[in-house]
Amino acid sequence: MSDSTQSSSSSGGAKLGLFALIAIVVGSMLGGGVFSLPQNTAATSAIGPVLIAWLIAGIGIYFIANSFRTLSDLRPDLQAGVYMYAQEGFGSFIGFNVAWGYWLMTAFGNVAFAVILMDAFNEFLPGVFTDGNNLNSIICGSILIWGYNFLVLSGIRVAGFINTLGTIAKLVPLVLFVLILGFLINYSQLFDNLWGTSPQIVTQVSGTTEPVSLYSQILSPLTVALWSFIGVEGAVVLSGRAKNKKDVGKATLFGFIIALIIYILLSVLPFGAMSQAELSQIANPSTSGVLQYVVGDWGKWLMSVGLIISVLAGWLAWTILCAEIPMVAGQKGAFPQVFDKVNKNHSASVSLWVSSAIMQAAMLLVYFSNNAWSTMYNICALMVIPAYITTTLYMVKICLNGEYNKYSNKGKTLSLLSGILGALFCVLILYASQIQYVALIPILLTIGLPLFIWARKEKRGNLPIFQNKEIVYLLILLLLDIIVIALLAMGMIKL
Repeated sequence: MSDSTQSSSSSGGAKLGLFALIAIVVGSMLGGGVFSLPQNTAATSAIGPVLIAWLIAGIGIYFIANSFRTLSDLRPDLQAGVYMYAQEGFGSFIGFNVAWGYWLMTAFGNVAFAVILMDAFNEFLPGVFTDGNNLNSIICGSILIWGYNFLVLSGIRVAGFINTLGTIAKLVPLVLFVLILGFLINYSQLFDNLWGTSPQIVTQVSGTTEPVSLYSQILSPLTVALWSFIGVEGAVVLSGRAKNKKDVGKATLFGFIIALIIYILLSVLPFGAMSQAELSQIANPSTSGVLQYVVGDWGKWLMSVGLIISVLAGWLAWTILCAEIPMVAGQKGAFPQVFDKVNKNHSASVSLWVSSAIMQAAMLLVYFSNNAWSTMYNICALMVIPAYITTTLYMVKICLNGEYNKYSNKGKTLSLLSGILGALFCVLILYASQIQYVALIPILLTIGLPLFIWARKEKRGNLPIFQNKEIVYLLILLLLDIIVIALLAMGMIKL
């Protein structure tokens, strides 16, 4: 049956087992950013604040992950739960915005992969892929975007198998990094400047040098931490492809634990080799610079190869996720029905082609960016917030209104706590993030309105496009847009 006539089905095609789902979760999280953690977390923070930041992030993400895990067990009927939990709990308009925002996040995340991958290639071919966003980088990144497009079109089983191999392969250099530093670092140096006071960590503000407070040192790595954990919901997104629905929750929890341990070790151990000031100045991917400092040039090459493997594998995992979200949204009526199409291999064909086109457009824009990697990961980290906060608030809602009791008679207290603390962590991330990126959230959500109107016209015919409550949501969104545009015009926010 052709793409134009075959509709997707959660029961069609090959299914993913527990190990493949864990690989999707770990592969989604351990992307190229993990190789830059030493510098990213130490940029303006000492080891003590870095540890506290990871503790806060670990607790916050645990409660978010636990909300996903619990909801996947309670409501296995809500496939591709990142989008469906928002719709089930708060209506179609909120659900659409979550699906749209998450879709953009996955697309921009893949472009971020392209930037850091090209930058890694520049280690082997100096000057050819400068900063990961020159003309050569754009051309090669574009080729990879469409290469992954055709790979995922070949079927979820093929893509899932390759992703599993890639996840295993990229864990090898990370484990070696941890083992080498674990044996060779100076542990007496590790906590020499625990709180960044001797010497005092400073930063430049309006041309003047100012000390960085302990509070700011703790907040600074939080956005990096959230970016690192994006993908913890990967098994939930692909729950419709799981052989056993119970594996979805297990994969989410196991993947989170594996990633958290790796992240803490990668961020902390380098302080035993270099000072905070030295770490903050290392070029990314900073794991290469740290290992080069400890063992010589071969360490730099090892981590550069590891980064390339990691990004290639992570990019594949995110391409799978990127195609799945609009396909399921098309099935459920939140997106136009055209997205609800699969090919003969049961791959989300139309949504994948459109996703690749969006990535291609973003890739072209990267050419004009001064700091493409930082811009992309900041946008991605914040565009995932609507999905996380609506999921955790839905968890709170079903606990408080008694609906939870229809599905289970145990674990309600922990589920309620997970929902509340997970939502509060999302608010903390918004507070800790740079205002120019937070301001982009309503603007980027508003861009998706034509797609919502198109889907609603298909579904409702001549009935009003926006229902009463949805009009209120729309007005709030437009008001936020006006405020952001005004702040930009007055120069109070600069992108």
